[in-house]
Amino acid sequence: MSNRRAMLTMTGLHRALLRLTGGRLGSALGGMPVIELTTTGRSSGLPRTAILTVPHREPMRAGQPDERLVVIASRGGDDLQPAWYLNLVAEPLVRVARVGEHPQPYRARTADPDERARLWPLAVAAYRGYAEYQRKTEREIPVVILEPTGAGD
Repeated sequence: MSNRRAMLTMTGLHRALLRLTGGRLGSALGGMPVIELTTTGRSSGLPRTAILTVPHREPMRAGQPDERLVVIASRGGDDLQPAWYLNLVAEPLVRVARVGEHPQPYRARTADPDERARLWPLAVAAYRGYAEYQRKTEREIPVVILEPTGAGD
């Protein structure tokens, strides 16, 4: 089975588990919360949803409930970038749904080198597999920052 097909199968099974259990199972993996990230297909213009783990979160402002979410565009260490990453580079306005919640608008961006230097070790501390994924590929695995836009529904 190809890496792409395996990933699609795992995502489909994970999505089914979330739906069947109402999020009681599968809402976190390895201690990391799970989100559904909806991007706009760069070729089709259609919504595309990926299930991702969030290895790091941080408040946007002290004392405020809004937080930045960090996701890793690892694709299991494949040499190709994930489609969801290419989509958000083309159109950074995305929607994020935490399990059991309605999707909210976010703006996605690739971490700059200083941010990546700070965030990558935090992601690896949350899931050591990211370090192995980086060793498997020649591309630098992008760290993506998702920031709520506050635009509401």
